[in-house]
Amino acid sequence: MTIITVNAPTGRLGLEQRRELAETLTDAVLVPEVGQPAPAARAGFQVHFAERRRDMMAIGGRLLSDAGQELDVMVIDIAVMDAAWQPDVRAQVIERVLAALAAACGLEKPSPTWWVNFRVIDEGSWGSSGGVLSVLPLLDSGVFTEERVKAVRAALGGA
Repeated sequence: MTIITVNAPTGRLGLEQRRELAETLTDAVLVPEVGQPAPAARAGFQVHFAERRRDMMAIGGRLLSDAGQELDVMVIDIAVMDAAWQPDVRAQVIERVLAALAAACGLEKPSPTWWVNFRVIDEGSWGSSGGVLSVLPLLDSGVFTEERVKAVRAALGGA
């Protein structure tokens, strides 16, 4: 289970950009998480787009509406289930997310004012379908590569 929330100024991302990002941001996290582009795993990923008026966002202590220039500010929050999220895997996800945003926005490289938060939700702290969820039963679903299954089991204490 993964939730990606893109916070951007109102109107920054058009409908076609959001369509593209719905897919590319999912892939940016899904592939490192399960080890492959597994179509069956896509249902466990949500992308939310939250727009904020420019007078509801600030950078450097100034509202964007008062900054006097068009600052390109976005914050992307990624919440994932507890699994094998070593620093190199987290870095891969963050780099892939920023690259997907730049591509969707028609930019050569990501803006330095786009920030990504990567949060791991502790085992036992994620719920859906009337109960608490765990990544462990998902390991036998066939969507994770054998390498990722071993890494997740090791990260969760050999479970």
